[in-house]
Amino acid sequence: MAARSKLERFHKRMRFTSFPIGVYQRMANRQDGLAEALDTEQRTVSWLYGLLDLARDRARATLRQVYGRGGGTRQAMVEREAAASEQARRLAQLDAVERGLCFGRVDDRSGRSAYIGRIGLRDERHETVLIDWRAPAARPFYVATAGDPGGLLRRRHLHLKDRRVVAIDDEVFDLERMSEGDRRTLVGEAALLAALRRGRTGRMGDVVATIQTEQDRVIRAGLQGALVVQGGPGTGKTVAALHRAAYLLYTHRDVLERRGVLVVGPNAMFLRYIGQVLPSLGETQVVLTTVGEMFPGVRAVEADAPAAAVVKGDPRMSEVMAAALELRRRPPEGDLVVELDGLELRVPHETCVRLRERARAVRLPHNMARKLYVSELLRELARAEARALEESLHIEELANGDPELEELAQPLDLEGDLDELDLDLASRRLWGEPAVRRAVDGLWPELTPQQLVAGLLSDRRALAAAMPPGLDWTPLLRPAGAPWTVEDVPLLDEAAELLGEDDSARRAASRRSRAEQDEELLYASEVLQSTGVAEEGVFARADVLAERQADPGAELTTADRAAADRSWAYGHVIVDEAQELSPMAWRMVMRRVPAKSLTVVGDIAQTGSAAGARSWGEVLDPYLLGRWRLEHLRVNYRTPVEIMDVAADVLRAFDAEQEPPESVRSGESAPRAVRVPAGGLEEELAELVAGERAAIGEGRVGVVTSDALRERVARAFPAADLDAPVAVLTVTQAKGLEFDAVVVVDPAGILTQSPMGGRDLYVAVTRATRRLTVVHEGELPAVLSRLAGGTPA
Repeated sequence: MAARSKLERFHKRMRFTSFPIGVYQRMANRQDGLAEALDTEQRTVSWLYGLLDLARDRARATLRQVYGRGGGTRQAMVEREAAASEQARRLAQLDAVERGLCFGRVDDRSGRSAYIGRIGLRDERHETVLIDWRAPAARPFYVATAGDPGGLLRRRHLHLKDRRVVAIDDEVFDLERMSEGDRRTLVGEAALLAALRRGRTGRMGDVVATIQTEQDRVIRAGLQGALVVQGGPGTGKTVAALHRAAYLLYTHRDVLERRGVLVVGPNAMFLRYIGQVLPSLGETQVVLTTVGEMFPGVRAVEADAPAAAVVKGDPRMSEVMAAALELRRRPPEGDLVVELDGLELRVPHETCVRLRERARAVRLPHNMARKLYVSELLRELARAEARALEESLHIEELANGDPELEELAQPLDLEGDLDELDLDLASRRLWGEPAVRRAVDGLWPELTPQQLVAGLLSDRRALAAAMPPGLDWTPLLRPAGAPWTVEDVPLLDEAAELLGEDDSARRAASRRSRAEQDEELLYASEVLQSTGVAEEGVFARADVLAERQADPGAELTTADRAAADRSWAYGHVIVDEAQELSPMAWRMVMRRVPAKSLTVVGDIAQTGSAAGARSWGEVLDPYLLGRWRLEHLRVNYRTPVEIMDVAADVLRAFDAEQEPPESVRSGESAPRAVRVPAGGLEEELAELVAGERAAIGEGRVGVVTSDALRERVARAFPAADLDAPVAVLTVTQAKGLEFDAVVVVDPAGILTQSPMGGRDLYVAVTRATRRLTVVHEGELPAVLSRLAGGTPA
């Protein structure tokens, strides 16, 4: 505790201290080092791709030779099939690693370097030049941390686009042992931390060590249980969480390779961003998604208005969905009557109620319980048909006193004569009648989640009937056919849980094919034994070979299968910007991780969603009952202190209980506010952004605007996107992203566009790592008066 207090006092003193000019000179020279490093790594990567092409050519040639063999005996055919299967698998493996072949490099204290990739490669002398990331030799790349570097000096991440090295990010574990040449080529955060360490002696080293130690605790935390990482802007919480994913994937490979890891981000832009941080997370065990994409077949991007988002995110919506389903399976108001071929089939109301309650009592999901209900109701309709037919065959009127005809007119008992086989046959026949199907579907319809949710949200009466007291349904009503929103996806997931899926047909098909599968397995065993391949390892299991021969989908990766399966149980889930998730979204996430092994990353002070979290306990305790641990990241090493002073004013005005992180460096220029004349925004903005681009050189500019001005601002930068030098974003889109320079447009509009407008403005002004400009047409909001030289309100 004393050490922390000492460090906090030091941070406060550092807020009023500038670094020596040498630090900034070294930071300004980073581009020279980057160019040299990129050139070095490009030569290596090009060579590795050449080896990959050579290996592919050899595999194709061998495959052609195998298929070129003639027929012959069964033994020869078996051997050919085994050899072809193995070569085809090898070729598919080589093709699959084309994207992101090499993603890492490690340098140890002895001066040796090793490259890590998605597959192992050897050179012409049969020496390993690219280490498969799953091999024991690759372990240091995944498990080295600042607290325990394991003999490494540096870990370098390589970011590839096609076959070109487009970015590099270094992590340094022992700066003092690095040569001057290696220090000159440090890139990414390592360059910043190295500059900080060299810019000050003594306690500045303590600051860097504190940053690295905080993140080390996050990365190495155990797999079991839930870890919450609370960190403000610039604390590196996202990078720490992604390193944790890589660490867990390696350390607990047996569990996670089979079950996979789910990473949930706030938006598609953010996922693209983090996908470039750790290319190895693009491997076969990780699914990257947003809340709007967590339901297979739905890709929701647009968000609801705050009023609707609050209601849809309320945990009571689970009760609403259950009530909406009950409304879809009511018994008839009177008897059930079906007209069929001139007959009137009548099932008493009391019988319909009894069958409904019996089907509900089995406590199966709706569509699975429907099978029982339909089966019983069809049997009742078969009995009703027998009664109706019996009545139609009475011929008392035809007898007219004739004794012989009177004997024929005795009452029949067709219903009583029905045995079980008769009932089954009659039920199947009746199920083929459209009138019967319509009647049954009207009482207990087979539903999809989309049908249930869309039907509820477009039906005024259903909404009013399903809503509990105190929950306003009016913001939810919308026209039929409206596109899905992000807030709809948890409702779809809830509906899927309630509905289930009648998989009896699929299970029947599976049983029919079981004999064929057994035959394939026997054949595969013969192949492997006769060729000797059975002794070659993991890829030579008979069940795997049989599966590949019988099922084209067997080549799907864990990530492919998990992403397509709503009920998949992941081994671990990472939720970034987790403060944005509503309680209903948390229900959806928790279903996907039954073991409750989670890493929850976020900042309560940055909650922008009206349905988002106010505290971690509020969203986690319903599932974890307090059994979660909290790690704080308190040091902001990316955002200059001058910008954080502005952000602190905003945070203090709207959430005085939250503490912003402490910055440890000063910026190259003071943040500023620029007022533009009404109607001249586009022209003035273009000029301002051009000036920012010139000031930062090769960096990127983020233009963060209010929702109301998004289209207007975008017209000034038609080519702007996340990969371009200029990106135009709303605050929601900018979540989790950072830019060298940020231009915030319409701060007053950001403040008023939602109930969480103050937090939105806090997010907007903390996206900058070097320069901040606030552009406004009207009066500058009082919380930003520091930018105008005044005292913040």
